[in-house]
Amino acid sequence: MNHRECIAAILHYRPYDRLPIVHFGYWRETLEKWVAQGHLTSEEITELWDGNAKDQALAVKLGFDCNWNCNYGLNHGLVPAFEPKVVREFPDGSQHVLNWNGVVEVHNPAAQGIPAEIDHLLKDRASWEEHYKWRYQWSESRVNLAGLRELDAAQRSLPLGIYCGSLFGHIRDVVGIEGVSYLYVDDEPLFREIIDTVADLCYRNVELALRTARPGSFDFAHFWEDICFKNGPLVSPAVFEEYVGPHYKRITDCVRSHGIDIVSLDCDGWIDALIPIWIANGVNTMFPIEVGTWNASIAPWRQKYGRELRGVGGMNKTVFARDRAAIDAEIERLKPLVELGGYIPCPDHRIAPDAEFDNVRYYCERMRKVFG
Repeated sequence: MNHRECIAAILHYRPYDRLPIVHFGYWRETLEKWVAQGHLTSEEITELWDGNAKDQALAVKLGFDCNWNCNYGLNHGLVPAFEPKVVREFPDGSQHVLNWNGVVEVHNPAAQGIPAEIDHLLKDRASWEEHYKWRYQWSESRVNLAGLRELDAAQRSLPLGIYCGSLFGHIRDVVGIEGVSYLYVDDEPLFREIIDTVADLCYRNVELALRTARPGSFDFAHFWEDICFKNGPLVSPAVFEEYVGPHYKRITDCVRSHGIDIVSLDCDGWIDALIPIWIANGVNTMFPIEVGTWNASIAPWRQKYGRELRGVGGMNKTVFARDRAAIDAEIERLKPLVELGGYIPCPDHRIAPDAEFDNVRYYCERMRKVFG
């Protein structure tokens, strides 16, 4: 069995001959650190992104088999995107920058991670009509029809998903978490219109892509949200269920009508309060199952929701910054979870800059020895 076949078997509770060693990419700073330490060359990380040839070459060098975050992209975003520009500069080298979503961020050359947001162009109906609504209009040009026709799953040994978009997380990115929360209260019709517009665009892209590609071209469907943090959702579950849930159902019904029965959802944080909404609306695979301070695991979810719930992730990546004993202990913790079936361990987010190159390689070696 190749990696693609093994992953399909695991997620469908069928026999398989080995557990693929899966990852979720790296922070850019991680790769740059490994270059500085001599483990990699600058050429090896230049233009590396999820699923491309350089990503796969690095996976092989480390010992991974594949990156789960490998999806056929469809343009669900702003067309055209805003042109990024510096709106203010400061003596310490930091800048206020308008990004491609129309959000003003603080860029500090000494900082790592996600930039702070200080202003959002989308504030009300007037700004929605002027700057955004027309940028979310659908057209066939959003979908690479020629590329879809060339897909041939029979020639592929690694899994490939179809990216179904983001039905709330992208909107949060554009208007901000405070902005989207106030919008629901201050202008509910606009709140609904924005969600409906973005979701319809996602649906039409997916429907055209699946109608164009050969049957069996995709191994799974995949959504992105990132709408939770360490204490729970950034949106009321009741609001999410009412306004967003039906759009999930429409899209997952579409992908299932084309033979895709694994539907993956990428959401960081403590997602427990939203899981029943996703399951009720056709999502059945949670990713990346961040262990965090709340000890997320597929085990209690499986006990509550049964075998319909699958998972990819749940491996505590912080052990990469520690030692081999910590890695061994983490692999032992994963053993009973793998035995549940329908679950593939994967670092619970992108590998962070504190990760040691040799520790990552050791993890892959041990996983292969333990799980075959």
